[in-house]
Amino acid sequence: MKLVLIEGPGKKEAIQKYLGKDYTVFATKGHIRDLPVNKLGVDVNKRFEPSYEILSDKKQVVKEMLDLYKKADEVYLATDPDREGEAISWHILTILGLDNYAKVRTSFNEISKDAILKSIQNPRSIDYNIVAAQTARRVLDRLMGYKLSPLLSRKIKGKLSAGRVQSVALKIIVEREKKINSFVPSEYWNIFGLLNKLDDSHSFKFSLETKNGKKIDLKSQQEAQSVLDFLRCNKLVVSDIKSQVVSNKPNAPYITSTLQQDAINKLKLSLKQVTSILQNLYEGVSIQGEGKVALITYIRTDSTRVSEQAQIMAKNYIIEKYGANYAPKKFNIYSSKKSAQDAHEAIRPINLNRTPENLKGKIDENFLKMYTLIFNRFIASQMSNAQYDSLQVTLTCGEYGLKSSGKALKFDGFTKVYKLDGEDAIGIDIPNLNIGETVKIEKLESEQKFTKPPVRFTEASMVKEMEDKGIGRPATYASTILTILNRQYIKKDGKMLVPTELGFQVTEYLEKYFTDLMNIKFTADMEKNLDEVEFGKLNWRNLVNDFYWDFEKKLIEAYKTSENVKLEPNKSGIKCDKCGGEMVYRESKFGKFLACSNFPVCKNTMNIAKTESDEQLGVCPKCGSSVSLKKSKKGRAFYGCDNYPNCDFVSWYLPTGKICPNCGEMLYLRELKEGKILKCHKRGCNYSEKFDDTQNGN
Repeated sequence: MKLVLIEGPGKKEAIQKYLGKDYTVFATKGHIRDLPVNKLGVDVNKRFEPSYEILSDKKQVVKEMLDLYKKADEVYLATDPDREGEAISWHILTILGLDNYAKVRTSFNEISKDAILKSIQNPRSIDYNIVAAQTARRVLDRLMGYKLSPLLSRKIKGKLSAGRVQSVALKIIVEREKKINSFVPSEYWNIFGLLNKLDDSHSFKFSLETKNGKKIDLKSQQEAQSVLDFLRCNKLVVSDIKSQVVSNKPNAPYITSTLQQDAINKLKLSLKQVTSILQNLYEGVSIQGEGKVALITYIRTDSTRVSEQAQIMAKNYIIEKYGANYAPKKFNIYSSKKSAQDAHEAIRPINLNRTPENLKGKIDENFLKMYTLIFNRFIASQMSNAQYDSLQVTLTCGEYGLKSSGKALKFDGFTKVYKLDGEDAIGIDIPNLNIGETVKIEKLESEQKFTKPPVRFTEASMVKEMEDKGIGRPATYASTILTILNRQYIKKDGKMLVPTELGFQVTEYLEKYFTDLMNIKFTADMEKNLDEVEFGKLNWRNLVNDFYWDFEKKLIEAYKTSENVKLEPNKSGIKCDKCGGEMVYRESKFGKFLACSNFPVCKNTMNIAKTESDEQLGVCPKCGSSVSLKKSKKGRAFYGCDNYPNCDFVSWYLPTGKICPNCGEMLYLRELKEGKILKCHKRGCNYSEKFDDTQNGN
């Protein structure tokens, strides 16, 4: 028997089917060993040596794995092809007692028969540089989270957390809100209208663009009126005509961040829904008569690279369906960002014979929408450029420059499959003109406008911002945003992410005492340093050492200060039945309660259970809004979505917002005799981990 060890049980069926009866596939359900929950687990005086232990809820998994290993002739460690997967393989190798350099590591970018069999036939040893990078990240996150969280809990309020990535992500949202609040609109005016040839009634549009060759900026109605008067009294002459054919290249195939953004914006899904759907498409979805079938390649990637085999597959598909002129003579190549790890291909379909049309009615509707988005984007990325006839006319009236332009589609190319936003060609509606020709004004208008404040981040735009700033990595964008939502540092206002008062206070406190930690460039550079560790160019212990001792010094200084942040209590909107004042939420060691805002003049209090609580405890798995503790008419406590009645989600258990690493579903908080655990809500997954309120991950 040949034993193949994987992470997620969701892909077990598909892999087992491809490998056959000679193999046994066993899922560890994520990490089986980690730093201890109830202590730091990192010896700062011994070069930051981590102390790992088998997770309490994985002891049975480890026992079953060891029993299978004893019966196996060969073993393959086929965990995910990323840092976490490499680290999990190393932990398994250690538990099994295998030689450190045994060639047992195998990984694949897609769950297809060819990819899996090829990988099994070419095992390698563990890449210890990748393991070192994961160790550095884990140790850094533990040191920051384990040491900062108690400080915040003492200085601001209980049960708070901070972290290397989440705190900087929060700062970005807080800074945007400050800019919005301090924004003062500025007035400006636009001038536009219609022109005619002197001998033709055919009109065409124009807009005022420049003054003395520079972009014009009209700040008042008086300035605009002065320009209008001048244009009416002076000749307009054609000064330049540019007629050309322009080409538009298709967008690159999806990477994690661009797919998350498009799926949120175009499919109207929440970030949590996107994460779950992609995990299913990668691991396998049930297709009648075939069982579980994986449809797309690995979903955590920052590379736009595509294998030559996939390019050939796409070219054949394009020629057969659309014709040879829709396939470029040379394969389209796209550059990735300098910060990209380039460990995996872009996200693409595994098999182009599985078209969206063929899958219609066979898989879940949201799965199909997501697959269609990925399929069309990949095919378009391998197609010929779109071509347009473009005409741009420049007109001069004294010191002012006016423009009229148009664009008409000449060859649709990739747009036959995938249209770029704002790329609809409406045609060229400009008559034949000659340089030096005079035209007349048919219609002249001015329009008052005001500058607008920056817009709040949505989940989609926040993913883009994190990517642009180099904060986090593809695997962490979603979990970071969901973490700060779950911690009540931000909330959702429709689609917009809005910092709470608590979020403002936490950010301001951390910026005051931990300037480096809250510096965006510092955090981005730390990500680059982790990459350097993975490439074998930097020792992970040196990286941690360079950070830690200055951090420890600042931590001690922060503890010594007498400063405590006073949070203003949240208003309840409920009137005090004794004095008429407003009741506000207060907190004691016994939990939350309502107290009169006129305290100590009025000492009235009220049990919070008598009202609907507005305390956000978790994240709704259906719509992404906050989840609060509610009371039924019979007095039973349950968790319900704050977006009710638009969303009817209810649960006896708290949805935490944290994502299951195996299937992408949400983890729920469960209280057992042996303590609190986070357990996956998806039937059949069975993933769980011990709940650690002081550990914040990123």
